[in-house]
Amino acid sequence: MSVVRFRGMALLVASAAGLLAACSSAPDFTPKPKGYNRIDLPPHRYRTLAAGHPYTFQYSQDAKVLRDSSYLAQPDWLNVYYPKLHANIQITYTNVVRNRQLYNKMMEDARKLTGKHQIKATSIEEKILRTPNGMRASVFELEGEVPSQFQFYTTDSTKHFFRAALYFRTATANDSLAPVIEYVKYDMMQMLNSLKYTK
Repeated sequence: MSVVRFRGMALLVASAAGLLAACSSAPDFTPKPKGYNRIDLPPHRYRTLAAGHPYTFQYSQDAKVLRDSSYLAQPDWLNVYYPKLHANIQITYTNVVRNRQLYNKMMEDARKLTGKHQIKATSIEEKILRTPNGMRASVFELEGEVPSQFQFYTTDSTKHFFRAALYFRTATANDSLAPVIEYVKYDMMQMLNSLKYTK
C-alpha cells in the first residue's frame, strides 16, 4: 500500500515539475498592438459633374452622384456617395442673389453645423484658403469621434453659397477609418479646387 502511495506521489511531483519547466521555458508574453482591418483604396481618378446645376466640379470615378432626397432638400443639393467605402459627401447649394439676410443666414448655419460637433470633437481646425479659380473657402478638419470629419464652404457673397461635408454610413470608429477619411479628404480638396459656378 505504501509503495503504491509513494509511486502516486512521485508521479504527481514529476508532473508538477514538468509543468513548471514548461512554463518557465515559454517566451515572455507581449501584447500585440491594436490592429485594424486592411482597407484597399483605389487610385484617385476623377470625372466632371454633368451639366444641370449652377456649379460644376470634379469628383471620384468610384463615387455616385445622387440627388438629396431629404424633405429639406433644395433642387441643387447632392450626395456624392462611395458605395465601397460607405462614405458620403453631402453638398448643399443656395443662391443668395444679393440677399444679404439670406447670405448671413447661410454663414451662420454653416458655422452652427460645424459647431454641433464640439461635444465629441477633440479639435476643430479652420483654414481659410483661396482656390485656383480665385474663390475664398473656409475648410474645417475635425478630430475625435465625430460624425463629420471634414467640411468646407465657399461663397462669392453675392450669389453663390456652396457647402460640402463628409459623413460615413457606418458605426466604425474614426481611428479605424483614418485611411479612408484621408482618402476622401483628398477628393474633397479636388472638388473644391475644381469648383466653378456655371450660372
